[in-house]
Amino acid sequence: MAELLVSMKDITKKFGGVPVNEHIDFQLAPGEVHALLGENGAGKSTLMNILAGLYRQDAGEIILHGKRAELSSPRDAINHKVGMIHQHFKLVENLSAAENIILGSSQGVFLNRKKIEEKIRQFSGEYGLTINPKDVVAHMSVGEKQRVEILKALYRGADILILDEPTAVLTPQETKELFVIIKKMTEQGCGVVIITHKMQEVMEIADNITVLRKGKKVGTIQKCDVSEQQLTEMMVGEHIRKIRKKEQQKDDEVVLEVEGLSVKNDKGMMAVKGASFQVKKGEILGVAGISGNGQKELAEAIAGLRNIEEGTIRIQGIGLEGKSAADIIDLGLSYVPEDRLGMGLVGNMDIAENLILKDYRKKKFRKGIFIDRKRMEEHAEAVVRQFDIKVSKANGAIRVLSGGNLQKVLLGREILEEPKVLITAYPVRGLDVATTEAVYHLLLEQRNRGCAVIFISEDLDEIMDLSDRIIIMEGGRIAGSVSPEETSIEEIGKLMLNGKIS
Repeated sequence: MAELLVSMKDITKKFGGVPVNEHIDFQLAPGEVHALLGENGAGKSTLMNILAGLYRQDAGEIILHGKRAELSSPRDAINHKVGMIHQHFKLVENLSAAENIILGSSQGVFLNRKKIEEKIRQFSGEYGLTINPKDVVAHMSVGEKQRVEILKALYRGADILILDEPTAVLTPQETKELFVIIKKMTEQGCGVVIITHKMQEVMEIADNITVLRKGKKVGTIQKCDVSEQQLTEMMVGEHIRKIRKKEQQKDDEVVLEVEGLSVKNDKGMMAVKGASFQVKKGEILGVAGISGNGQKELAEAIAGLRNIEEGTIRIQGIGLEGKSAADIIDLGLSYVPEDRLGMGLVGNMDIAENLILKDYRKKKFRKGIFIDRKRMEEHAEAVVRQFDIKVSKANGAIRVLSGGNLQKVLLGREILEEPKVLITAYPVRGLDVATTEAVYHLLLEQRNRGCAVIFISEDLDEIMDLSDRIIIMEGGRIAGSVSPEETSIEEIGKLMLNGKIS
């Protein structure tokens, strides 16, 4: 029997006296793909952050390649050939892809940029994760940034690779290519840990599955011995009821109207090309499309965060030309961006501060010229209770929260504005089953109270479940507008790929 790559024994970790990992054992063998499942806050990322050297366990031991390992820093983990791609990227935005990939690695005294960039091109091409090494990370899409993270770990020769929601920002084609990479690595004796909530991916690529719940290990099972439903019940401890869309509200009032909209991306190229559509009161408009086809730029243009090259946007007949983001907020628009910590929230601020980012000028949160801290914290405590946000205290830095709790804070802030228009970009990306259902119900509640909702997603199942109408973006253009009841996932998929069904 081959020697284990990873053996974590009796791992325990607490934050502020609250146990996050309790006496967890975890093993990874050469050639194995091991899926780590659990709700947000179950302790998955914490356990893997310990393995990646970002946290140090309070108790327990780690054995890597047959030897006891003391991991006091990410450098220690890298030296033990452990690479981790995080859900929230660890990239320097103003550096190029190549500079990020080689950052911290030994390259000698002088850098031969041309040689390094060519090596990265060859390396990325070999694994089907092609990027332009010269591109500045700040100008990249979320999907491109993820590719840089993956390449950074592979470039450093990791044989233990941890992927935290690795496909959440990848296109279906890139996901297939990533799985090819993973298979190549395992064939060469590498071990791969995948943290994911996509059951179909677990069933497709995992060999073994470990389920965590509330910081404890529920069990480790072979994929061939378990079903998706059984895994879900292991994760949450109960059967999760699927959402059921209510009857469509009969309201023909147009709340948001977009006509002939063209918008450029960060590279100065046209990302949205002549888009026209309407969203009615009490309607969820699904926006389907492979990542990078103009969805981000469309959302940001409507929210007033990106210049309009051509066309018009109107909220209840009022044009947005010349209006600031603050003006547009006052017209009744709320925006939940795909990048929770980068755009939606400020990581170093606490929950209370993040919740009043749009309202701190209002009288209810002020005491003269100063912010009323007591009232702000009372507001935060009420939101934490209302949206079931798991947090030890409301005045701690928000960056330590799990992805699901971050999303609840962000959604809570935007929904409490009672918007006329709510834009949500990938609102359940990387969330567990229970939190996903909670977010779905929040969106349906907004729809049912008369809000016009734009729901951007790459998951065609959830697009079909939630949307009253769906538009498909391909190459920056709207390739089609369909009703979920009158189309199929296959037809939408074809429109996403080439802009036509046949």
